[in-house]
Amino acid sequence: MLASLRNNVPRQLSRAYSTAPVGAKSGNGVLWASLATGAVLVGGYFYTRSKQTISVESATPATKALDPKNFVAFKLKETIPINHDTSRFRFALEPNQELGLDITSCFVVKAKVGDDEKPTIRPYTPVSPQHARGYFDLVIKKYPTGKMSSHIHAMAPGDVLEIKGPVAKLPYKSGALKEIGMIAGGSGITPMVQLIQHVLADPSDHTKMTLVFANKSEDDIILRSTLDEFAKKHPDQLTVHYVVDKASSANWKGDVGYVSKELVQKYMPAAAKGDILVSVCGPVPMMKSISGVKAPDYSQGEVGGIFKELGYTSEQVFKF
Repeated sequence: MLASLRNNVPRQLSRAYSTAPVGAKSGNGVLWASLATGAVLVGGYFYTRSKQTISVESATPATKALDPKNFVAFKLKETIPINHDTSRFRFALEPNQELGLDITSCFVVKAKVGDDEKPTIRPYTPVSPQHARGYFDLVIKKYPTGKMSSHIHAMAPGDVLEIKGPVAKLPYKSGALKEIGMIAGGSGITPMVQLIQHVLADPSDHTKMTLVFANKSEDDIILRSTLDEFAKKHPDQLTVHYVVDKASSANWKGDVGYVSKELVQKYMPAAAKGDILVSVCGPVPMMKSISGVKAPDYSQGEVGGIFKELGYTSEQVFKF
């Protein structure tokens, strides 16, 4: 299932994370990671657009807004601050338009930033419902040295952003797997939320999912309310475990430290189970420690790190 996408990730599509990596101290600055970054779902907003709403909308064929060969300008409709460095950005589509993203996939954004001669290009993964019409939402954290995140945070309603896509990632087929294990660091949560939302919205898909989400602190868990709502409504299908570098209060009930071999053994489906997948997305040092990094051409490359030690095969591992 994964082989068809091994070589499809463009080399230039990488961007930064500020989350503390495995095996490194917090505050080491911006770390480069591969494709799968970007937009994040806010609260339970999209989930409350029920399965029924989405199915009714899809009764009438929609046009697709994205163009895989050309950049298309999308207008910012509104910006809603979430915390000190993260906001939700809602972009407008035509009333009968949907973005046109498969699960899982992303798009690339292009903008002329500052005095740079060449435009800046970054990948983003929206996690609004696959068939949502008339809009799509991005939730973006502003990084101190992030050119694109700073550019988008400076946008005002009416400004436009050039986007091209979709760019395919993990080819997901409903019910093909018994269990999916996910490990995310910081804004690497994006593709995980996209996949989780898709699976839970399909009543015929009974795939079990376990998510380990690592962050610097509790305040950095920007999707916590959404993930908690998903897990509460689907306790037999989704389990979420949080990991922080340091607990900020005595009331913290999650794990503390980095994603270790012991945590992977504790929470991820075992390789011996067969029809399972383990996926990871986060800073490069984290990827290196857990799964091994991608190949120089950004294909999946060989399985390394903790996953290799625990016997996972290349068919059981996907690096976003």
